[in-house]
Amino acid sequence: MRSLRSSLRCFPRDSGGSTMVEFAFVVTPLFMILLGLTDFGYRMYVDSVVEGTVHRAARLATVGDKTSDQVDDFVRTQLAEFSTNGTVTITKTNYYQYAGINKPEKLTTDANGDGIWETGDCYQDLNGDGKWNAVAGRDGLGGSDDIVYYTVQFSYPRVIPLTGMFGWSNTQTATAVTIMRNQPYASQTIPSVICTSS
Repeated sequence: MRSLRSSLRCFPRDSGGSTMVEFAFVVTPLFMILLGLTDFGYRMYVDSVVEGTVHRAARLATVGDKTSDQVDDFVRTQLAEFSTNGTVTITKTNYYQYAGINKPEKLTTDANGDGIWETGDCYQDLNGDGKWNAVAGRDGLGGSDDIVYYTVQFSYPRVIPLTGMFGWSNTQTATAVTIMRNQPYASQTIPSVICTSS
């Protein structure tokens, strides 16, 4: 009986296993922080790869000796070497001038002076489709001296599956945009002015 009592009295003073308990409290948040930092660092790396690829593609596109499909294939090949599981989405819109980016086609005659296109107004048909558009861009790389708004989105699976711990998505998306002017390798197509009858 005495030996049991003396053992019980010594038990609170025994700190041999406390290190394991303290480590168990610290290790989970530590690993979560390390995994989060790794995921963040990988995302920054992918962003820089996509940005660099888009800038190289822009140099190819502006010279005029590459087709739109050749430039797209270059981007897809570069990013496929980086990740075979990624999805590449490319959007190319060209404009007659910088001032027209994401803007409506310019009115040359505004019959009632309200600044809004209506039947009877004249406008510059910047994209050549024969109708007034709220956004004046044309699809593709355009021609000589045109402004190209080139966007690449690259969706790829996370390098570390953090969805369970943090509730994040299984995929990440890196987006890069560049605006460039094509070289004047020919005469720029001048947009026509169209007037609609009232």
